[in-house]
Amino acid sequence: MAQALAIALAVLALAACGPSVPKLPRLDAGAVVLAFGDSLTYGTGAKPQEAYPAALERLIGRKVVSAGVPGETSEQGLARLPGVLEEVRPQLLILCHGGNDFLRRMDEGRAAANVRAMIELARGQGIAVLLLATPKPGFGAAKVKFYEELAREFAIPVEADVLADVLTSNKTKSDLVHPNAAGYAAIAEALAGMLKKAGAV
Repeated sequence: MAQALAIALAVLALAACGPSVPKLPRLDAGAVVLAFGDSLTYGTGAKPQEAYPAALERLIGRKVVSAGVPGETSEQGLARLPGVLEEVRPQLLILCHGGNDFLRRMDEGRAAANVRAMIELARGQGIAVLLLATPKPGFGAAKVKFYEELAREFAIPVEADVLADVLTSNKTKSDLVHPNAAGYAAIAEALAGMLKKAGAV
């Protein structure tokens, strides 16, 4: 009986820890992190110093280069990424793409293929990847499954909740599809927490 109780308590303790986060290489003190994406990375709806890359840089003590282009689709991002990787030479890529595909009702399968190709491009150059999932706009900001599917496929971390949470609260959004300063701060905190769990910082 005592042994069964001990096993049950151990299972509960493990469950309380939440799902495990795939590990990332530890970021050197001088490492560069590339935040790559669209307007959510650019920081539309807030001042430049309030965008999530700037807030994240302050939280993790590593240089975070913001490479967000408002209005960019995942196909356009895939075409732009090689040049940015060559210029920035990051140790870690934080990838947030797909939102404009969903806004324009473009094919979700193509968006998934483009995001997969971006992951493969970075990984092929020895660059670690963390995914930031974008929800579909609309009532409830529905989650898009392919981000978590790709994260499992490549065994990389994914922050799949924070943007959906931010964009469904009037306190953290500047409009229907963009956070405000408080929203970007929440995104940065969630990503910093994910990086700590993954062992990157």
